[in-house]
Amino acid sequence: MSKQADKALETLFQQIALDHLFIETLETRNSDRMDFHEVSVWGVKSALMAAYEAGRQAAKQD
Repeated sequence: MSKQADKALETLFQQIALDHLFIETLETRNSDRMDFHEVSVWGVKSALMAAYEAGRQAAKQD
C-alpha cells in the first residue's frame, strides 16, 4: 500500500472512531484513562457499518 493510501485509510479510521465511537484519537497515549474507552454496542455497530460501507464504496471505485 502506498503512503498516500495508508494516510487515507488512517484518516478514515480516525473519522469513524470520532463520528461513531466519540473517540478523539486512535494514537496510543500510554494511559489507561486515555487509551481505553467505554462504548455502546450501538456505537460499535454503527462504526462497523460505516467501515463496511467504506469498503463497498472503495470496491466500486476499483
